[in-house]
Amino acid sequence: MLLTGKTAIVHGGSGAVGAAVARAFAREGAAVHLTGRTVPLLQDVARHIEGAGGVAHVAQLDATDRDAVDRHADAVAATGNGIDICFNATSNDDVQGSPLLDMAVADVTRPVIKAVTTTLATATAAARHMIRRGSGVVLVMAGGRETIPDLGGSHIAWSALTGVCRQLAAELGPQGVRVAWLLSPGSPAPGELDRADEGALLAERPRYDDVANAAVFAASDWARTMTATELNLTGGLVPD
Repeated sequence: MLLTGKTAIVHGGSGAVGAAVARAFAREGAAVHLTGRTVPLLQDVARHIEGAGGVAHVAQLDATDRDAVDRHADAVAATGNGIDICFNATSNDDVQGSPLLDMAVADVTRPVIKAVTTTLATATAAARHMIRRGSGVVLVMAGGRETIPDLGGSHIAWSALTGVCRQLAAELGPQGVRVAWLLSPGSPAPGELDRADEGALLAERPRYDDVANAAVFAASDWARTMTATELNLTGGLVPD
């Protein structure tokens, strides 16, 4: 297993992406700490992990509260041997479906502010513990290189997160901590046709498990020389 003995925090662990990533981390041997605002949903994910033989812990947490995030990271680090992986899958409260011309400025900037706030809070809280051991991985859902109308502040937020990740990677890399982000075009909901967006080179969009497996790889020692980098899961929709 790729993450045996690792300790991972998954913020936003009850969402579709967060839950899939948490299950994959646990499957590969990591002890997973799930955070979010709705405890019953987190407990459902934890029960699934434990039922498959994994280890999961649940904590109610507002990822915009930096002091609370710091306290949680301190508690997680104290229960084991530090923190190895931090994955941020929290939602950004974005508003989609209207062109920017018709949107209030506050509706555009809200997801940008929230995304940057939660990423800085979660990444720095974990990184303080990672640098003490000279190793660790910070992962984020980001990107924003597509050109799609009517997504409000979503792409602006994802582009901002790319900048945050690059800055963190530059500052944390010399201390042994890697930072990477995943770019995904969105995964099909259960029962939805698994058809890629027009312009993609592959016929199918990534499922949540595909995103989770990419996160496992990025968090593992197999990717130990990868930092300040994007894992492109768009099926060729965004070419590199």
